[in-house]
Amino acid sequence: MRIFYHLPGLFEFYDLYKAFLPLYRKHREYFYDWCEIGSIYGAPKDCLWGGGRVGFGDAEPESVAALTQEYGISARLTFSNSLLREEHLSDKKCNALCKLFGNGAGQNGIIIHSDLLLDYIKANYPGFYFVSSTTKVIIDFTQFKTELNREEFRFVVPDFRLNRQFDKLNALTDAQKQKVEFLCNECCWFGCYDRKACYENVSQKSLGEDCADHVCVSPTAKKGYRFSDAMENPGFIGIDDIQGAYAPAGFRHFKIEGRSLGSAIVLEFLLYYMTKPEHQLKVREEIYLDSSLDLF
Repeated sequence: MRIFYHLPGLFEFYDLYKAFLPLYRKHREYFYDWCEIGSIYGAPKDCLWGGGRVGFGDAEPESVAALTQEYGISARLTFSNSLLREEHLSDKKCNALCKLFGNGAGQNGIIIHSDLLLDYIKANYPGFYFVSSTTKVIIDFTQFKTELNREEFRFVVPDFRLNRQFDKLNALTDAQKQKVEFLCNECCWFGCYDRKACYENVSQKSLGEDCADHVCVSPTAKKGYRFSDAMENPGFIGIDDIQGAYAPAGFRHFKIEGRSLGSAIVLEFLLYYMTKPEHQLKVREEIYLDSSLDLF
């Protein structure tokens, strides 16, 4: 069964993907033959409709659209702001992005939270498919099944704390399983009770509202994101899990988090999830290593 990864940083890591995608095409033997790139997602900086993470992507949208079109990869706009109001729908920048990426003949998608925005984009830019955002923090499995049954969504990204509920996941229909997109490498505290407020704070910032920074309630918040810590998270999904548990059960789609991180750690995700161990150094060398590189 083919596995599809949905990768972070459509605008944020344009330069990384500009180097990675030609390598991925030219040397497909470096990478696991059971996986493919399902999409690359993200949003530019100062994006009113943005959510999930405060965007910092500064790549030119036309260049981003051209790159994904050249390689036949789905571009997903992360429009997951949860606090949008009617007056926000006329934002010129976001509408321009829809016009640009909506010409992908159904290839490109929108990651979305607000039903108000969903209805607006459906009516005005019918060329997109839609992904229900993890920012909805769906941790109740019955609610998750309801979301899966909504016809307007091609995919639904549940909260990472549903990742291991195998008895309920395996009982889903085949059609429902094809719509599940698991968040693999979340480092957030598994016991977090304030995740929705965290996302709402990002939505406020995207809208330009005056608000204080959200204070993370995680006992290890000061450490920041570490992939090694994410691997210890009870909700973590590694490649052995994908091959040994999820794929045999009929699940095919996996989302890699990382838009707010640096390109070096995102490359580590690409190496871990997609690249055969014996070729990881070759890929790393092609992307950024040279004999004169100093890290310190």
